[in-house]
Amino acid sequence: MKPRKIPMRKDVVTGEMFPKKDLVRVVKDNEDNVSIDATGKANGRGAYINLDVTIAQQAFKKRILDKALGVKISDDFYEELIAYVDHQQARKELFGDAK
Repeated sequence: MKPRKIPMRKDVVTGEMFPKKDLVRVVKDNEDNVSIDATGKANGRGAYINLDVTIAQQAFKKRILDKALGVKISDDFYEELIAYVDHQQARKELFGDAK
């Protein structure tokens, strides 16, 4: 049996390629609303960030998502993103790869 292909995506902060399941997608829709896409399938322009709190904090400090998505993103959203990444990172450590 042929091994399954693992979809890879580039982290906008570090520029490194990671498996899609190790990243969180942030999406901008047609009305310039920015949100966290937990499913990875929402319509719109997406940018990926590694599930690492230090990388999410670095994205906030350098405003990387503003540049990647082309819109001004509020500080509240970045704080929500950091909390989401922290939660997902803790889940991954507790339960392994199961999402």
